[in-house]
Amino acid sequence: MRAALTWRDKAEQCIYDLAFKPDGTQLIIAAGNRLLVYETSDGTLIQPLKGHKDTVYCVAYAKDGKRFASGSADKSVIIWTSKLEGILKYTHNDSIQCVSYNPVTHQLASCSSSDFGLWSPEQKSVSKHKSSSKITCCSWTNDGQYLALGMFNGIVSIRNKNGEEKVKIERPGGSLSPVWSICWNPSRDEHNDILAVADWGQRLSFFQLSGKQAIGCQDGTISFYQLIFSTVHGLYKDRYAYRDSMTDVIVQHLITEQKVRIKCRELVKKIAIYKNRLAIQLPEKILIYELYSDDSSDMHYRVKEKIAKKFECNLLVVCSDHIILCQEKRLQCLSFNGVKEREWLMESLIRYIKVIGGPSGREGLLVGLKNGQILKIFVDNLFAIVLLKQSTAVRCLDMSASRNKLAVVDENDTCLVYDIHTKELLFQEPNANSVAWNTQCEDMLCFSGGGYLNIKASNFPVHQQKLQGFVVGYNGSKIFCLHVFSMSAVEVPQSAPMYQYLERKMFKEAYQIACLGVTDTDWKELAMEALEGLEFETAKKAFTRVRDLRYLELISSIEERKKRGESNNELFLADVYAYKGKFHEAAKLYRKSGHESLALDMYTDLRMFEYAKDFLGSGDPKDTKMLITKQADWAKNINEPKAAVEMYISAGEHMKAIEISGDHGWVDMLIDIARKLDKAEREPLSKCAYYFKRLDNHGYAAETYMKIGDLKALVHLHVKTQRWEEAFALSEKHPEFKDDVYVPYAQWLAENDRFEEAQKAFHKAGRQSEAVKVLEQLTRNAVVESRFNDAAYYYWMLSMQCLDIAQENEQQKTEMLQKFHHFQHLAELYHVYHSIHRYTEEPFSFHLPETLFNISRFLLHSLTKETPLGISKVNTLFALAKQSKALGAYKLARHAYDKLQGLQIPVRFQKSIELGSLTIRSKPFHDSEELVPLCYRCSTNNPLLNNLGNVCINCRQPFVFSASSYEVLHLVEFYLEEGITDEEAVALIDLEAPRLNKREDKWQEMASDGAQTLRFDDNTDIIEEDDPFTAKLSFEQGGSEFVPVIVNRAVLRSMSRRDVLIKRWPKPLQWQYFRSLLPDASITMCPTCFQMFHSEDYELLVLQHNCCPYCRRRIDESNQ
Repeated sequence: MRAALTWRDKAEQCIYDLAFKPDGTQLIIAAGNRLLVYETSDGTLIQPLKGHKDTVYCVAYAKDGKRFASGSADKSVIIWTSKLEGILKYTHNDSIQCVSYNPVTHQLASCSSSDFGLWSPEQKSVSKHKSSSKITCCSWTNDGQYLALGMFNGIVSIRNKNGEEKVKIERPGGSLSPVWSICWNPSRDEHNDILAVADWGQRLSFFQLSGKQAIGCQDGTISFYQLIFSTVHGLYKDRYAYRDSMTDVIVQHLITEQKVRIKCRELVKKIAIYKNRLAIQLPEKILIYELYSDDSSDMHYRVKEKIAKKFECNLLVVCSDHIILCQEKRLQCLSFNGVKEREWLMESLIRYIKVIGGPSGREGLLVGLKNGQILKIFVDNLFAIVLLKQSTAVRCLDMSASRNKLAVVDENDTCLVYDIHTKELLFQEPNANSVAWNTQCEDMLCFSGGGYLNIKASNFPVHQQKLQGFVVGYNGSKIFCLHVFSMSAVEVPQSAPMYQYLERKMFKEAYQIACLGVTDTDWKELAMEALEGLEFETAKKAFTRVRDLRYLELISSIEERKKRGESNNELFLADVYAYKGKFHEAAKLYRKSGHESLALDMYTDLRMFEYAKDFLGSGDPKDTKMLITKQADWAKNINEPKAAVEMYISAGEHMKAIEISGDHGWVDMLIDIARKLDKAEREPLSKCAYYFKRLDNHGYAAETYMKIGDLKALVHLHVKTQRWEEAFALSEKHPEFKDDVYVPYAQWLAENDRFEEAQKAFHKAGRQSEAVKVLEQLTRNAVVESRFNDAAYYYWMLSMQCLDIAQENEQQKTEMLQKFHHFQHLAELYHVYHSIHRYTEEPFSFHLPETLFNISRFLLHSLTKETPLGISKVNTLFALAKQSKALGAYKLARHAYDKLQGLQIPVRFQKSIELGSLTIRSKPFHDSEELVPLCYRCSTNNPLLNNLGNVCINCRQPFVFSASSYEVLHLVEFYLEEGITDEEAVALIDLEAPRLNKREDKWQEMASDGAQTLRFDDNTDIIEEDDPFTAKLSFEQGGSEFVPVIVNRAVLRSMSRRDVLIKRWPKPLQWQYFRSLLPDASITMCPTCFQMFHSEDYELLVLQHNCCPYCRRRIDESNQ
């Protein structure tokens, strides 16, 4: 450590105290009765402060730098701001001896000869405390909790922040050794506060490692010194060890920036580092450390050996198994046990020593002497090898990675480079203070000096850049630089030397330099230069580094062509020029190498059509046409489609012209093209029609299809555009397209929820299965949605569809007839249940009680086997029970309520049913006779609840019901004798042979809107006698089998056409014949669904719905 004078000034008065501002920029001096404020950097007097009337004894600055205080013999304390303004003044009873600021709370302690005071910014007044003796000095602890006071009588008093005494230290000697200085240990790492005391008999001085200490003298001289500590450090490759806080060693990894601190707790004198070893010399011993592991990034050291001896040396070097001590001219090699193994004595003072590597235990040392001699010493060899001798003293040395070159910096600041083998001076450079070879490149070194970093590659000129400090290492692109106490790794791009190699076309050497570290731009430049120089291997590596796949593909293709035997370098260079954008040079080389077509392709690919035409001159017309086509392609790509279309048409490329026009919606242009084209050119015309369709110009599309005669496409066009009339007209002329029209039409109807029309269209198209499928789905939907009226209608339609299939397909006849009867039965059930459902679900009844009563009974008698989906027995029984009770059929009502008890009843009906079950028991146990149905064949009264269903219990004759009121109609079905055809039977009935005693005919037959109606005209009560048909009915039916009424020709001849109703079912079904037995009641039968109605009911329903209530045949439809 040494002190260097920075500046000096002379004050006229004695200087009693001084204080630095915490940031070190100002120095406050107590000189006489003034305070002098100096700029520490250059000694400029900023301002003298006047405020005291007598000598200023003490001054102190607050740790936060905001204010400082001064104490004087005039018994006053003044507090100043950092802007040098006085803000507060207070007094004591005696002269002020010392002042000190609390480092944490910034509380000020001011001490006089008889007392001390505590002031803080938060308090309005100063709290003062008496002292038993004169206070000479004071000091706060680091945490600001305690204040130590040094007394003239030798006593140390420790007080808390409030001034209360906590500890009193009575020192030996007492008043004979007054306390003159006192200080707490400033280190924050110590757990205990340590107080240092200096008395009048001795002197104890402390220096701060910040390095700044000022001295004021009694004669008024102010001297400012910079304390300079000699650098104790060591470096090996990327590990740097240096002394810190005099007693610690910090090892820094220069690449990863990791640091580790080793605490030695003694003065560190020398440091040496090598590979995994670290040697630290302390005053009485040398410690040798090793790394825990071989990991290059490991920073954990442990003590390997201790040499407990005191050594004096100038330089210290450590190897794998030895330490080397340098003492002036002598080198000593010691083992880690402290045993001296070898010693070398030099001719002159040793100025530089460095380990240059080698096997463990046989490392080589490079030694430079003051007399200019440079030696190489192996630690296991007694003899030193003289490498060379120069005339000037050695200051710094380094050897190249391959041990072929030696760089020396001499005392004249010259860097000299020698060939070790020939001893030849290769070159020298001025202004050097240190030198280092690049460990990764043989021909590169760097040296520093004069504030510059110099990088030299091979024999090229030196490249300079600004750098403060000393170069101590050079690894790849990193230069390790020591500036004052800090070591840093500077990243230096190797661009300059790389370009120096490129100028001489030394591509491989340039690549090696680039690998040390250059920018991406430099890599690209290297790659391009190597490519132009046809040095493909280097170019490939460089392009790989910058990830330029385009050029890598070029190199790869050239290498492939070379393997196939191509060797025309001009052609390769032309490709390179084309890739680089030097198109005209590339074209010249293509022509020179006889590849004009490649030049033409290049120009057209680049859309340089004018250059291409110039290049062609007056060439082949085919090439010109190809150029026009390519130009049109380019026009299309650059969004000039109209120009492209015109070019394509002129080049005869109609398809491309059509595509562009169609994509841009240019209908006019498409029309021109379509009309100019011959009808034989089907493909472009079809494309035109396609675009017409897409652009909703269906008229032009139809015209185009007609031109090429594509009728199928025309049909599809009409279908797609839903022009059904045109489609139907076309299918009429060409029946082969019937399926293509009606099937999409039916699907369109179905998609638009016109299912019934869709079903008819499927039927018309002959797609029976689709027609049935649509109906089945419609039926199921209607049932699920409780639209039972619709379900009945759809089932009726289904049954008729099945009948149609049975007519057309003999193989499916039996199956379809079974389905016909099944669907007819379901249609009737759902038609009936619709009324029950409305009665139970809706608040108002739409039917008379008698009608609901008949419907419920009919439905209950029909549900003997299984209940179809959606039909509720509970609803049916509930309706029957209520209507039976209302009409006086109490026995039936009781039966219905009993049946309901065994079913799961909805909550909403429970109360009503329970109440009904109770109240019915108060009624008689019989039914009203008025309600009992009569069989018109055998005149038997049938019970209201019939176990056989809807047939007579006596003659088993099935009842015929009205499809609206469900009363039993006065009709009896009869069958024809074998051998009588339907046509003959009708003819016989139509004869109307006269009968004896026949009454005057009052019947009127009416046939309106296809419905057959028998109406009795007016007032006659004459009863017909001797009717052969009535005679056939008058017998007792006793057996359990049903015996039908069969009539012969005579009976048929006796019948009146007006008395007979015929269900004229289509084949393969038989016609059904019914005879009316009551002349005074008119019956109407729908000619489509063959359902029977009382004529009055039918007419009312037709007026309401304008159609048959069962099959929905409109009354204006003709009888089909």
